[in-house]
Amino acid sequence: MSSPSPHRHFLFIAGPLLLALLSLPPGRQGRDAYAMAADVPGSPAPVFSDFRSETPGHWHHIAPLDLPLPYATPSANAQAHVIARPAKAWPQAPAGFSVQLYAMGLENPRLMRAAPNGDVFLAESMAGKIVVLRGIDSNGRVQTVQTFASGLDKPFGIAFYPPGPAPEWVYVANTGSVVRFPYHNGDLQARGAAEKICDLPGGGFLRGGGHWTRDIAFTSDGRVMYVSVGSHSNDDDPDTHSAEENRADILQFNPNGSARRIFAWGIRNPVGLAIHPTSGELWASVNERDGLGDDLVPDYITHVEHNGFYGWPWFYMGGVQDPRQKGKHPELKDWVMTPDVLIQPHNASLEMMFYEGKQFPKSYRGDIFAAEHGSWNRAERTGYEVIRIPMNGGTRAEGGYEDFLTGFVTPEGEVWGRPVGVAEAADGSLLVSDDAGGVVWRVSYRR
Repeated sequence: MSSPSPHRHFLFIAGPLLLALLSLPPGRQGRDAYAMAADVPGSPAPVFSDFRSETPGHWHHIAPLDLPLPYATPSANAQAHVIARPAKAWPQAPAGFSVQLYAMGLENPRLMRAAPNGDVFLAESMAGKIVVLRGIDSNGRVQTVQTFASGLDKPFGIAFYPPGPAPEWVYVANTGSVVRFPYHNGDLQARGAAEKICDLPGGGFLRGGGHWTRDIAFTSDGRVMYVSVGSHSNDDDPDTHSAEENRADILQFNPNGSARRIFAWGIRNPVGLAIHPTSGELWASVNERDGLGDDLVPDYITHVEHNGFYGWPWFYMGGVQDPRQKGKHPELKDWVMTPDVLIQPHNASLEMMFYEGKQFPKSYRGDIFAAEHGSWNRAERTGYEVIRIPMNGGTRAEGGYEDFLTGFVTPEGEVWGRPVGVAEAADGSLLVSDDAGGVVWRVSYRR
């Protein structure tokens, strides 16, 4: 694949605007084009955007040919300095939906998974705990919050085994291991001590650090356990950096932790995993690399194929060479898989799920919801929302997504909320964990 022209986005813009854009310094053309185009009546919608245009129902579609050249803009450092939620600030959802505070006072609430009986298990990662959220009262609030297990090492991924209505174990992915607890439906506390079933790359002193989240998913038949392991670095070459061994991979194991092997590779940080409810395919929500400019490299959500190679660190988006790895592994270029859905670069896409409930309109059934934690390596903030990817009742996304739950950034660009986890409550409402506010939000549909 050849590198796209840096002026591709300007081809359909009126002549005077095109001349104005081309007169900009090269480092500004990519960024300023979008703001200028947005002010021209009849001009195409900007491909790349920021928090100011994120509103429920706003549609995004990014294609590989839309990508600018590396370093079209400087690499920014715009960390989110979180403020307390302003008095009138509240998440915004599409018409017909309402948003309530479901649970408050949580400590670093991260990934959530619903148990077969409707309880929602939540990882308080930095506190080393798994808590259970049970019930919904008449005000939309949680009825019971109970610590299920503590003393864990940055727990994140949670899965119930075997799949189906009567699990016997709760699996938890620490940053350096997978452990499990004996479990029966309705348990609010672990029945026994954690049993370690396998170690994971990235644990321990020598190879610790880097991306620490680990998620878990079981195949529908329960025969295989998938575990996601993010890279140690932004773009270090694994050929020369031993800390990257077996990282930027999705690993697979037997359910007892034996027979570790690589399922898919070159996936920089596959934070969230999910199994498609009808096809049984593995899907992943992925954080791509930083340092190439505001609009590179897009995060993505995709089905994951066995032995699939997704490019990191040598290539991205179907065989585009990362300039920091120039000339390396040309034999792999044609093997790079292009993801299904490209998301705004630096969105920090975290947990994803397939909606199977009946509370939302029928058109939402089978769609993907994903939490976007928000950017730091972009001059103008992007993310800080929950997105929806329509599946239209099928097993493949059509390439685009829409903003679903927004409003976590003030008009001045101050951040008060950061979505991390998404889960379906027993009544079909959508729960969203927010680690900035220490809360879980509930999105319900008003029929």
